Amino acid sequence: MKKAVVLLSGGLDSATTLYYAQSKGYAVCALIFDYGQRHRRELKSAMVLARKADVPFKLVQISLPWKGSALLDKTIRVPRQLGKKIPSTYVPARNIIFVSFAASYAEAIGARAIFIGANAIDYSGYPDCRPEFFAAFQKALDKGLRAGVEKKGISILTPLVKMTKAQIISLGTKLGVPYHMTWSCYEGNKTPCGVCDSCRLRARGFQEAGMKDPVYGARKS
Repeated sequence: MKKAVVLLSGGLDSATTLYYAQSKGYAVCALIFDYGQRHRRELKSAMVLARKADVPFKLVQISLPWKGSALLDKTIRVPRQLGKKIPSTYVPARNIIFVSFAASYAEAIGARAIFIGANAIDYSGYPDCRPEFFAAFQKALDKGLRAGVEKKGISILTPLVKMTKAQIISLGTKLGVPYHMTWSCYEGNKTPCGVCDSCRLRARGFQEAGMKDPVYGARKS
């Protein structure tokens, strides 16, 4: 069976991507990052999701001591509304770092695909979530990996990148994604704050999909 590495954050998009990869016949290995984010709630969700989907996972701990983001520095306030500028929750070079780790992992285990749940439609405006970024990084992998040089390249797959949140939720619902186990909020409270941009995007997605968000009222996982 063909192998794939799936970047799993514990959020709505990455959970959908995990189930999508499985639906395409991949034997999935999930990669979860503990990079010093402001709360561990999403890490808990990621591990629960991996176990629910019955896939092996690696939890990788990395340090970004220079911070530079509201997700790394609790003294920086998390934005409470969607804006037109790149928000303070942007983590410098995060997807460059994550996909680099995923490429190393994929090459080591003989996987030929990396799935990431990046989205460039209903998103916060992060530059490393755009199709042009992944196209450029794909070229780097093709030139910089043994797998690429030997023409056994590792593909970066972004199945959700041009989908709206509503479309993602509709797809995930068909695939049986347990959305009550996911966590999108930038805060780490017992329940989502409902006001950060991630919560707002998620709420709009469920509303446009004509569904109720099952995370509210879900049992503690």
